[in-house]
Amino acid sequence: MMIRIITIMLVIMVSGQAHAMRFKIATLSPEGSVWMQKMREGADELARKTDNRVTIKYYPGGIMGDDKTVLRKIRIGQLHGGAVVGGSLSEFYPDNQIYSLPLKFRSFEEVDYVRKHLDQRIAQGLEKGGFVTFGIAEGGFAYVMSTVPIRTVKEMRRQRVWIPNNDTMILEAVKAFGITPFPLSIADVRAGLQTGLINTVTTPPIGAVALQWHTQINYLMYEPFLYIYGVLAVDHRAFAKISTHDQRVFRKIMGRIFREIDQLNRKDNVNALKTLRNQGIKFIKPLAEALDIWHHEAEAVPKRLVNAGKLSQDMVNTLETLLKECRSKQLCAEK
Repeated sequence: MMIRIITIMLVIMVSGQAHAMRFKIATLSPEGSVWMQKMREGADELARKTDNRVTIKYYPGGIMGDDKTVLRKIRIGQLHGGAVVGGSLSEFYPDNQIYSLPLKFRSFEEVDYVRKHLDQRIAQGLEKGGFVTFGIAEGGFAYVMSTVPIRTVKEMRRQRVWIPNNDTMILEAVKAFGITPFPLSIADVRAGLQTGLINTVTTPPIGAVALQWHTQINYLMYEPFLYIYGVLAVDHRAFAKISTHDQRVFRKIMGRIFREIDQLNRKDNVNALKTLRNQGIKFIKPLAEALDIWHHEAEAVPKRLVNAGKLSQDMVNTLETLLKECRSKQLCAEK
């Protein structure tokens, strides 16, 4: 009887050890940012509710490299996950970039309507691609920001325009506008602006402020150019090492955290726009004629991306259908 009890205890101990996991997760988000505050809050709760079987060690502020480097380190097992922008995961599920088509959304009401129908589809696609995610967190509308005034497509073509060096969809998109881009890692953008290597970026206000890019720019084209979001992506192989119960706890806690980040970021973008104005950055609104040309050029982007294998025609059709539904029901009025 004693031998049997000891054997059962050993099995329980070994099983418990097998389910314990410390997740190493990297992000470009700086320490002290809303993302890091909320993700640390989630990590503390996760450790507490799993009796420290599941813990998270974060590497913030880009100390593990940009998103491309983080994904490479995940492949070799050096990291288990990353809080990254959606575009970084396009190789695992290309349709996850559907929200980033330029000049598609007119308002946040349209964004909310479309996301209500497509967020889950994107999460499922990424999971099939090998990553567990916990909901989408809004990065917000990205605006063209520059050291010189930009109102027209022609003026944009004359600039040294930055794009993320791991985002093939944005590369195809800017080519549709006839723009020759300068690919750089996000970590190198500020230095690029300082040295004049680049003079134009497209980013949400909170990104410009958090990464201090706003100290190097003078103008903002006040027209939402594209929509950006981020996710916490955890390697499915690592996630499978914890128990089913702990997986549910992980999903529940971090799902709530990312819903909170999603809501906070919208408010923070409003405040960040005010910060940019207070910084002395001039907001330029293109004239109607110039906007018509911007939108005309943007119409060619989806077809170009489908032909390049960067998006599926089905996902493009779904987006168009949802936008028509929203506008016809007058649920998505511009504000």
